[in-house]
Amino acid sequence: MRKSYTVSVFLLLVQILFAYTSLEYQEKENIQSDNPCAPARENNSRDKERFNIAEIPTFEELPENPYLPDPFEFMNGSKVTNKADWQSRRAEISALAQEFQYGCKPHIDYDATSGSINGKTLTVTVNENGRSISFDCSITYPGKGQSPYPALIVYGMWPSSLQDIALDLGVAVISFPNDNIAVQKNAESRGTGKFYDLYGSSHSAGAIIAWSWGVSRLIDAIEKTPEARIDAKHLAVTGCSRNGKGALAAGAFDERIDLTIPQESGSGGAASWRVSDFQGSCVQRLRQIVTENCWFRENFSQFSTSVDKVPFDQHSIMALCAPRGLLIIENTAMEWLGNLSTWTAGNAAHKIYEALGVPDNMGFSQTGHPDHCRLPASQEPAVKAFIRKFLLDEENIDTSFMETDGNLTFNEEKWINWTVPVL
Repeated sequence: MRKSYTVSVFLLLVQILFAYTSLEYQEKENIQSDNPCAPARENNSRDKERFNIAEIPTFEELPENPYLPDPFEFMNGSKVTNKADWQSRRAEISALAQEFQYGCKPHIDYDATSGSINGKTLTVTVNENGRSISFDCSITYPGKGQSPYPALIVYGMWPSSLQDIALDLGVAVISFPNDNIAVQKNAESRGTGKFYDLYGSSHSAGAIIAWSWGVSRLIDAIEKTPEARIDAKHLAVTGCSRNGKGALAAGAFDERIDLTIPQESGSGGAASWRVSDFQGSCVQRLRQIVTENCWFRENFSQFSTSVDKVPFDQHSIMALCAPRGLLIIENTAMEWLGNLSTWTAGNAAHKIYEALGVPDNMGFSQTGHPDHCRLPASQEPAVKAFIRKFLLDEENIDTSFMETDGNLTFNEEKWINWTVPVL
């Protein structure tokens, strides 16, 4: 009898342990499954439209393509023939980019985010899955202009005069603490930061897409906090170097951002994976960057020696910003950033803007100088023009900047085997 009782107790304990483990596992699953990727677009508050996206192939099923992939061809082989098609293709590129490069940017209910203002600090609070995080964003208001102010969201604080230009034009500057959202010390810092406190350290998101999620929550809070005196309908985002990679993704994955200005973002930003691989070890290539930090999803490394299998390239990531404003700031003197690679990808991305009938909504300015992340005087006119056009709504502003001071050739025959439609 005693032996039977002992066995029963043991079996009961095993069941309890199994149930607890299952609940713990299910909780981790729910953290992601209840917040699926929003493959169409982040701005769920503006547009609830859903797109039918074809089943995404596995890595093994991806074909090799030495050209920059056609942004006007769906996965099923059909072509983009009008602007409505482009919105669907844009959603498809977004889904592919999250599946293979960035990791999932979780969808979140709009009501989950709130904001509060204390002096010049906007506190963003997110409640999700029974968990809560908060982060502070400092606001510098301009000495001119009128409230509510258009704003430039800046990743970190870099020694660039971009912020000064914005303030001089009557645009507020908001400091976004991206390192608090997802730590980027090195490859070992993966899964650390407030984003992962909310969604779990094993979430597929790399740091860049986690930051993008954070910028979107900041925008939610701006929309809900009129006391912050920020015009949520006139927002720009910028960052330099690694933070430039982040700024590009923020603009690509949230259509509420009117203007995106990645500065000297290099590999994983404005540089093409394929062209950088062609340039060789003098530039940062995919095989190296995946070992340096936790910016991308962990299994992006499977493309290290098979770059031609990536089903998109950075020209398509830039194109996710279209038809909104996009200004690429690059540095010819910094070969490691991929001077030829960025120039090639920039010209390819510009073709999407051409197809949409808004070629001047994208600009590219590449000037050589020795100081990484400093904006030379020669690039200031482009920055001022884009801010005036997209944040201040000034008319008749010339934003036709597609320029490099390097002896660089856009070899269209080598990299592009597709035609540009009129949409």
